[in-house]
Amino acid sequence: MDSGRAVILLSGGLDSATLLALARERGYSCHALSIAYGQRHRAELDAARRVARAIGVAEHRLVDIPALGQHGGSALTDDTLAVPEGPVQGIPVTYVPARNTVFLALALAWAEVLDARDIFIGVNAVDYSGYPDCRPEFIAAFQVLANLATRAGVHGTRFVIHAPLIAMSKADIIREGARLGIDYSQTVSCYQADEDGRACGRCDACRLRSAGFRAAGYPDPTLYQRSFA
Repeated sequence: MDSGRAVILLSGGLDSATLLALARERGYSCHALSIAYGQRHRAELDAARRVARAIGVAEHRLVDIPALGQHGGSALTDDTLAVPEGPVQGIPVTYVPARNTVFLALALAWAEVLDARDIFIGVNAVDYSGYPDCRPEFIAAFQVLANLATRAGVHGTRFVIHAPLIAMSKADIIREGARLGIDYSQTVSCYQADEDGRACGRCDACRLRSAGFRAAGYPDPTLYQRSFA
């Protein structure tokens, strides 16, 4: 099956690796886009390169947009803000203002140049940190925007924003990745991974990832900075 070209947002984490493999299985020629936005956990970008090589892409681009980091307002971009290491109420300080809006806009721009109609993003609204730009309503709204705000859309091209993981549990995502043969040891999900990509084991991303492997019944291949029971 040849489904044509697609732009895949690839962070280097567990979810985006599964996303890329799913898009490949569906027959898309995958153009992976990774974004350096001033995040403190830049080890994920090295992971994105590994994942792109392992799964296979037509092209992998790394775009540097430091503005999100310069704006601050998030523990992922501002070293003076601590990454929470326990459950929090409401939207956590690890939320990066407008991140997925900016990411999808960049993916849309590249898709229009590529004459691609499909954009994949690995957002999840089940086992997640409560970010507002991971909800189905946001994805649906951005798809409307994509078809209103582009020359391709005006000329009749219909862009589709795919979020196939959005209603899946972390365990379900891991089971799907196992079916697709993904080596999750190559991925980095931690909000404060060190330069070697070792996870802290304490942040929300680490907790969700670890719980997902336990629920899925697979050993956790994550490299941690220290041992955890």
